[in-house]
Amino acid sequence: MSIPASRTASVRRATSESTIELELDLDGTGQSTIETTVPFFDHLLTAFAKHALIDLTVRASGDTHIDAHHTVEDTAIVLGQAIRQALGDKAGISRYGDALVPLDEALAQAVVDISGRPYLVHTGEPEGYEFHLIGGHFTGSLVRHTFEAIAFHAGLTVHVTLVAGRDPHHIAEAEYKAFARAFRQAKALDPLVQGIPSTKGAL
Repeated sequence: MSIPASRTASVRRATSESTIELELDLDGTGQSTIETTVPFFDHLLTAFAKHALIDLTVRASGDTHIDAHHTVEDTAIVLGQAIRQALGDKAGISRYGDALVPLDEALAQAVVDISGRPYLVHTGEPEGYEFHLIGGHFTGSLVRHTFEAIAFHAGLTVHVTLVAGRDPHHIAEAEYKAFARAFRQAKALDPLVQGIPSTKGAL
């Protein structure tokens, strides 16, 4: 079994719209330093790191005078790329994870498969949620969009279901925490797993 001694990654992405520098350690303790210039996204990424037990450093800047979209999207792309890089050949991982997480009136479920096949199913948010402004300039639509970017670039199959929820802040945070807890289980090294957990021999 080929288990990497250090499951870490460092990725930088620079475009005309944003500059992202990100470092992560999949076997961390949940410590984070997040500076994206989009405060509510900082809040979500801090929660993700804490509950996924990932050490995460993000420094991002971009054209937020136009919209938060570019900076948030590009940060999610880089996070996905870093997760894929840090996972290596995926030998010894549990592969699957699931979590059901409440936040007051909100309840979110996430299921993750580190499959190598990017796919997102995201359901249950109330009608019009995508238009809500949270924290000034983070729209509800960016929650799904960031899950799409992370799943695609990390090679994850992700199902996120909002079971209940009313407050836009609570909905987004519950979904991110559920995703974090499910990913924490999936990326964990399982001493009973020999090699890569797939009948194909590759993920």
